[in-house]
Amino acid sequence: MAIRFVTGNDGKVREARDYLEGIESVEQLAYDYTEVQSDSLAEIATRGAREAFEHLGSDEPVLVDDAGLFVDALGGFPGPYSSYVEDTVGVERLWRLAADEENRRAQFRTVLAYADESGTETFEGSVAGTLVAPRGEGGFGYDPIFEYNGQTMAEMSTEEKNAISHRGRALAAFAEWYAGRDD
Repeated sequence: MAIRFVTGNDGKVREARDYLEGIESVEQLAYDYTEVQSDSLAEIATRGAREAFEHLGSDEPVLVDDAGLFVDALGGFPGPYSSYVEDTVGVERLWRLAADEENRRAQFRTVLAYADESGTETFEGSVAGTLVAPRGEGGFGYDPIFEYNGQTMAEMSTEEKNAISHRGRALAAFAEWYAGRDD
């Protein structure tokens, strides 16, 4: 039995396969579940995972993730709306919104939701950093303005970024739980 990761992002699937190697196989599945509007990553991911599992109708479990950038000085904005804000406002405009703030602390957060016939479990991961003026050529999304230990995510290699990533931390928690459960 494989875990079906519901995403169009090949990079997420590769990262999940790395964390679950030797535990379970991971298959990518494109399914456009309804993304509810909520301030809670857990609610969004849980509802998506339940919908996907029930709609796809098999005994193979599904994994759905939701992630966001949470800026302290902006009351957690853009949070679960990060993708929409990136598409409409843009990364540099978000930086300009936070640039004059004394406190520019932020977190990337991910919630993974695993759904099977028994129900749904969630697993969280986060990485804390600081917003800075855009730097770096790598990564995607908010990586150029998110600094961790003196480097933006866009300045890190893929290996460096994956070693500290919010999604990686959520996947590690999931892999530990999954490997230890009774089947």
